[in-house]
Amino acid sequence: MTTAHVRVTSFGYGHGTPPVAHLTFDLRHHFRDPHVSPELRHMTARDREVRRAVLDTPGVPALVEAVSDAVVAYLHGPGGQAVAVAVGCAGGRHRAAVVAEAIRTALADEDVTATVVHRDLDKPVINR
Repeated sequence: MTTAHVRVTSFGYGHGTPPVAHLTFDLRHHFRDPHVSPELRHMTARDREVRRAVLDTPGVPALVEAVSDAVVAYLHGPGGQAVAVAVGCAGGRHRAAVVAEAIRTALADEDVTATVVHRDLDKPVINR
């Protein structure tokens, strides 16, 4: 569909300020955090159990589709050169990283190629 550059960055608010983006999504208050489950706490979005827990959370699939639709709308705008999306959660290891990858997949279904950067995926677990 397009050759415009789409960059999706996952991050943790607990590891610093959000990256600059056209669209920023804060997952902290609306979607269950896998961190609260001791068996998932030290895992990351690289682990199937974490991905399943996040993607099975009510509202997450609809959010992923809505973000994909918003990115496509931005790309169709008169300035549709590049779109930066930021997806944040508390630590950047679970929700944000899984959702960022899901956004990439949803965009691919629309023939849009996106680059995903996980800013905080490998940083230590934030103890809360």
